[in-house]
Amino acid sequence: MSGTRMRAVVTGGTSGIGLAIVKQFSEKGAVVYALARREAELPEGVTFIPCDVTDEASCASAVETILSREGRIDVLVNNAGFGISGAVEFTELKEAKRQFDVNFFGMVNMTKAVLPSMRENGGGRVINMSSVAAITPIPYQTYYSASKAAINAYTMALQNEVRGYNIKVSALMPGDVKTGFTAARAKSMAGSAVYPSLEKSVRTMEHDEQNGMPPEALARRAYHIATRRRPKPLYSCGFVYCLLCVLAKLLPARLVNWILSKLYG
Repeated sequence: MSGTRMRAVVTGGTSGIGLAIVKQFSEKGAVVYALARREAELPEGVTFIPCDVTDEASCASAVETILSREGRIDVLVNNAGFGISGAVEFTELKEAKRQFDVNFFGMVNMTKAVLPSMRENGGGRVINMSSVAAITPIPYQTYYSASKAAINAYTMALQNEVRGYNIKVSALMPGDVKTGFTAARAKSMAGSAVYPSLEKSVRTMEHDEQNGMPPEALARRAYHIATRRRPKPLYSCGFVYCLLCVLAKLLPARLVNWILSKLYG
């Protein structure tokens, strides 16, 4: 990418973390395309393309449009996602599947669409938005945590598949971030009489989010990953969350889960 402007594509790029990433890359001189289902106000010079990441044809069409204009895609940031909360026993299966359709298979659809051109052009970067919840699964946010854990596994396995084509794949695991993601969460209090800790757990989680780091911190981290010569497969952001990731690896799983039960159980 030296000597040329980076071409970057960001899904879920019209709000929250995605919009912050769009602004960061644009300010750094990249040619940026923001993909989302609905258009919103974007920084000057950023191009919006409508895209539903759960629709494979929509993803392929968006990528084809960008390639016809730019000839290449250097960086794909798979940021589109949402959250659901509720007791597993009372969560409708269709809601759990929708969680994976957006968070996991949406990432799969976009990545499959860009890989052929990245191979042909001699390389590229894919950054998948995961979560600290991938390695510290949160009760009553089980399906969200599971979708993010799947992203981590996918990221690490894919990196080894595309290593020979100079394609770098990383997952960025945010902790609590203050965005509209909290208000947009699909919450279900079904079964709260059976699981009395449900309401308090979700309330605690949302309080932490609304007192979390600004999305701009994640955007700077994403740009750092995109421009590193040898990026790691997994990243977090912020000292507390980086430390939490280390402890989750070092401490016995039983102890980690007990701590989570005290925080959110």
